[in-house]
Amino acid sequence: MELIFFTEQLLNGLLVGGYYLLIALGLSLIFSLGGIVNLSHGAFYALGAYGAVMMTDQIGFFGSLVASPVLVGLLGIAFERYLLKPFYEKDPILGLLLTFGLSMVAEQIIRMTWGSTPLQFTIPIELKGQIMMGDFIYSRYRMLMLAVVLLMLAGLWWLLHKTAFGRVVRAGTQRPDMVAVLGIELNRYMTSVVVLGVGLAALAGVLMAPLAGVHPAMGAEIMTAAFVVVVIGGLGSFWGVVLAAALVGICRGVTTYFYPPASEASMYVLMMLVLLLRPRGLLGERIERFE
Repeated sequence: MELIFFTEQLLNGLLVGGYYLLIALGLSLIFSLGGIVNLSHGAFYALGAYGAVMMTDQIGFFGSLVASPVLVGLLGIAFERYLLKPFYEKDPILGLLLTFGLSMVAEQIIRMTWGSTPLQFTIPIELKGQIMMGDFIYSRYRMLMLAVVLLMLAGLWWLLHKTAFGRVVRAGTQRPDMVAVLGIELNRYMTSVVVLGVGLAALAGVLMAPLAGVHPAMGAEIMTAAFVVVVIGGLGSFWGVVLAAALVGICRGVTTYFYPPASEASMYVLMMLVLLLRPRGLLGERIERFE
């Protein structure tokens, strides 16, 4: 029984790391290519959850699981073109201040629109219940979440490593000067990167809504953990962020098993240890901003 309980806590930890990963990958891509630390990224996570709450009665949970991230991604087009774009070639602190202000504004807009009271968003009936394999019992909905995270991870890897778009994006994060010499304007690719990043954040919001609840401050709450994953993994590294999310999840799961009160603190201790040994993160690369 002890081994089964340990396995359950480990899976729960990996699940937490999985939805951190969906948010952290978008953060890393936007910074790596555009040089902007998007502190408003959590607002898109919250909007994804609120969108799902509003649409589930009309199109069902699975419909909102697709529609909400798509609509938030489309909102990212205006966000990139009219707010982020003017700051690509300016002091990074200006973009930092802009997105911080936007995160505050977005949270207040959510409060004025839906109120400050948390909204209930229950797990759909068809996904309730447990999966039983001998003595091992695990939530059917949590297994779905893990499957969706793995599917999105595989799709993003394919996009970045097997398509022309992905090759340009990866080259732009590492050697923007060489990309410019080839006559490729990275500005044209930023809209797609932002749409992809905020869409993944919204997807994480939809997935976590039935478990964590839906409230105006949920975006701000998730941002610290997402940045921890990015810092541990290293900016500019796809697999670094993936590895960091897995390590954070394992640390949380193991700590929850042995000493639950320290589960939240475990990822910060891990970040401290990684930065002491490797300040750029586990697989971090040198990042140059494009002009």
